[in-house]
Amino acid sequence: MEIERTLNEILVRLFRNINAIEEQAVRTEEYKNITTNDMHVIEAIGTGRAKNMTAVAKELGVTTGTLTIAVNSLVKKGLADRVRSEEDRRVVLVSLSLKGKEIFKQHQMFHEKMIDAVVEQLTEEEKAVLEKALKNLNRFFREKARKA
Repeated sequence: MEIERTLNEILVRLFRNINAIEEQAVRTEEYKNITTNDMHVIEAIGTGRAKNMTAVAKELGVTTGTLTIAVNSLVKKGLADRVRSEEDRRVVLVSLSLKGKEIFKQHQMFHEKMIDAVVEQLTEEEKAVLEKALKNLNRFFREKARKA
C-alpha cells in the first residue's frame, strides 16, 4: 500500500509541476501573453501543412466551437493563420504563423530537455520499464477521457 501512496503523491506533484514549469518555459518577455491552453492548440496544429479545424479539434478532444474560440485568440496574438480550403470553401484550415512556429520550437526544446533529464541516468532496462509504466498510465487516461 505504501508504493501506491508514494506513486499518487509523485504523480499529483508531477502534473502540477509540469503545468507550472511548462507555462514558465513558454512565457518569455517576448511571449508573455501565451497560456497553457494556447500551447496545447499550437502543438496540435503543428508546423507542417495546414490542418482542418475538425482534425485539430479531434486531436485535442474538444468541439470545433471550443477550438474556434482558441484559434481566434491565437490569430489575434499573431500566432496562427486561418484560411478557407481551395477545394471546399466550407472547410477552414489553420496553420501556425512564423511567430507561432517559433513558440512551437521553443516548446519542443523544453520537452527535449525534460526527457533528457528523465532518462540521462537510467539503464536501458529502466528506460523500458518507465516506458511501459507511462504507456499504462496514458492508456488509463485515454479510457477515462473516452468514458467522460
